[in-house]
Amino acid sequence: MHRQLPEPITTASVSLSRWLRDGDRILVGQGSGEPGALMRLLGQAATERRGLTAIIGTTLGELPRADGAASGGDEGLRFESYGAMGTAAQLPEAALTVLPLHYSQFIARIADGRLPCDVVFVQLSPPDADGRHHIGMGDLHMIDAARRARVVIAEINPQTPHTPGTRWPDDLPVHVAVAAEGAPLAPRAVEATPDDHRIAAHVAGIVPDRAVLQLGIGRLPDRIAEALRHHRDLGLHSGVLGDGAGALIRAGALTNAAKEIDAGRSVAGVIIGGSALLDHVRQDRSVEIRPTAYTHATGNIARLSRFTAINSAIEVDLTGQINAEFAGRRRVGGTGGQVDVTRGAQASAGGRAIVALPSTAKGGAVGRIVRQVSCVTVARTDADTVVTEWGVAELAGQPLEERARRMIAISAPDFREELSRCWHDQERHRHV
Repeated sequence: MHRQLPEPITTASVSLSRWLRDGDRILVGQGSGEPGALMRLLGQAATERRGLTAIIGTTLGELPRADGAASGGDEGLRFESYGAMGTAAQLPEAALTVLPLHYSQFIARIADGRLPCDVVFVQLSPPDADGRHHIGMGDLHMIDAARRARVVIAEINPQTPHTPGTRWPDDLPVHVAVAAEGAPLAPRAVEATPDDHRIAAHVAGIVPDRAVLQLGIGRLPDRIAEALRHHRDLGLHSGVLGDGAGALIRAGALTNAAKEIDAGRSVAGVIIGGSALLDHVRQDRSVEIRPTAYTHATGNIARLSRFTAINSAIEVDLTGQINAEFAGRRRVGGTGGQVDVTRGAQASAGGRAIVALPSTAKGGAVGRIVRQVSCVTVARTDADTVVTEWGVAELAGQPLEERARRMIAISAPDFREELSRCWHDQERHRHV
């Protein structure tokens, strides 16, 4: 017999302060698995309980604020993550503690208890035909954390799919269940720019048929996926299944037929997307959720030929160093899984790690190809391929002088002369 969950109650009928204690650390589901109703209740509870910390990943909803957090006081609600991912980038600096870890390291510490969690907030599906609930959007490490937690609180969302690989364990109790107040959260739709389409076309031109993709979420990844729709027998082995990859599956371009492992299956760690993606996942039993220790493991990626990691960056310098964390002094991203999958791509036969980004920001006023990045997320030794709207720069195996020449060639024309002068001045001083 499997364990029955408590009957979901409305948010008006519950006060989380009953279940929380001062100083609690609360693990929260991320992306489309973020329990929006529980997060709103957490903001209320933080006015009654002191020193609460929410451990978050990529956030899509508005995060609750509480007195004390903005000033860095100990009494307000604080947040902890591996970066300022999604709406977490809008938090006051003092309210967010960033742990400088790769995504795989961050998740491993949650799974094995080195990053302790007293309470788990999880979004679950209604029961399936067998009466089992599913953590349908993924984040399987939450199950490991729930086994160690004092309290597990579930938000039951009727639109959460029964995704293969995500059944909630029969022996794992849920102490209270709350009814969701709306559809699962989805990334905000942003209209693509002409530069996005040019970048996507360049990327599509260097991705072969039968490539196995790692693809993120957002405006540019979705355009890249759109540009790949005429490819054949693509595969998916990714930290996230997003709207773009879902559209490729529906278009028949992503079949997973050529994968050496998990043939015929789209493998991801989490699902982050809108209603069309969730409708597809409900019907497509070939989508399978796996733990981060599986999706980000170099050994697993190395077994896949033509593994193609496609990520973005805030800026890239002339030697190939990549910054995916800071825009000026403002933290707007994180290390994430970029290094994990970049190194996996390098171990894959025919693999490639692509970084795609517009060449400018702020309406063309700021160049994103720079002399030197302000923060090194990916080292120049791991650099592979950089793409802007101006073309493709193949960096792997190239000496620094050639890298600089290729990077300048794909920078915005208005910045090329300055970049060239800075590079030659730098080299002259180096040899003096």
